[in-house]
Amino acid sequence: MRFEEAYEAWETGRLTQAEAARLLGVCDRTFRRYLVRYEADGLEALGDRRLEQVSHRKAPVDEVMELMSTYRRRHEGWSAKHFDAWSRKDGGARSYTGVKSRLQEAARVRQAKARGAHRKRRERSPWPGLMIHQDGSRHEWIAGQKWDLIVTMDDATNEHYSMFFVEEEGTRSRRQGVREVIESRGLFSTFYSDRGSHYWPTPEAEGKVDKQHLTPFGQAMKRLGIEMIAAYSPEARGRSERMFCTHQDRLPRELALAGITDLAAANRYLTEVYRPAFNAEFMQPAMEEGSAFVGWIGGPLDGILCERFERTVGNDHCVSFEGMKLQIPADRHRCHYVKAQVAVLRRTDHTLAILHGPRKLADHDEAGKVMPPNLKVAA
Repeated sequence: MRFEEAYEAWETGRLTQAEAARLLGVCDRTFRRYLVRYEADGLEALGDRRLEQVSHRKAPVDEVMELMSTYRRRHEGWSAKHFDAWSRKDGGARSYTGVKSRLQEAARVRQAKARGAHRKRRERSPWPGLMIHQDGSRHEWIAGQKWDLIVTMDDATNEHYSMFFVEEEGTRSRRQGVREVIESRGLFSTFYSDRGSHYWPTPEAEGKVDKQHLTPFGQAMKRLGIEMIAAYSPEARGRSERMFCTHQDRLPRELALAGITDLAAANRYLTEVYRPAFNAEFMQPAMEEGSAFVGWIGGPLDGILCERFERTVGNDHCVSFEGMKLQIPADRHRCHYVKAQVAVLRRTDHTLAILHGPRKLADHDEAGKVMPPNLKVAA
């Protein structure tokens, strides 16, 4: 109706083409196109012809049916984002939004609830290596078996530097995660964790941590010059909590799809397949160029990232340790070590070492037997 008014005013000379075009909110050229179409086919010719056309980007029906069939057969219960990332490995070319919409229309994936009230979250660290997060999650990763997943990640980029399963978490597994980061990247500045007993002594339940009386893990961090920061609520570890939600959703399905049923195979899958793919999808660029990592030049980490126990040597040149008698072999540096104060180190590979001051007196295997001096101790 507006065009007919403008057309009549233009035809009678009351409006120029430019004025009629401004009345309709279009440019002069568009108004002239309208004139040609109107004079040729009438008012119906001015309708938007795009509304009658099928989008050339619309997925064919058989492609959508194949997508739904694949999801039902092999990926039932997967999230839309996880399924989209997996389908791209098989050559899928559709957008994530399109895949998610089709799954939601077929009632295979639920729509997310509306987000809650606005909250300001803590900014990420500007550089990699400035703050490292470590946390664990106990879950039924394989049907009928519960393991602990230990993850050590970067606050700045979300990159997972270390990721492995253990039967039960403890000081040893936490040290292993830190060791893998230092050996692959170098020393980092701060270490952020919960208030677990392997990290901190807590005199009062749910109270503040004791920063004066350190655990063996805390002592190792102090020797490395790494500052430890304790989180006092799950919300304070929001990034770790959200990350574990993703792992608990994806990992069991991928392990089941790969036919993995034992711990060793699951750890190989984490290292070779899952962690590289997860980092490729979820890593973020750091806010600033540079790195806070410092190359480690202090030699083997065995004497630092380990449990340390003080003992006194007996008259038989043995050290009592957890029901075992650790024999100190004779050496040419000292006649005997009776009543001497020594330190027993337990490494991440469960082997033991006896130190007198800075000097190592002997290595022992996990059963307490003396290891030959030329036998290389596993890192």
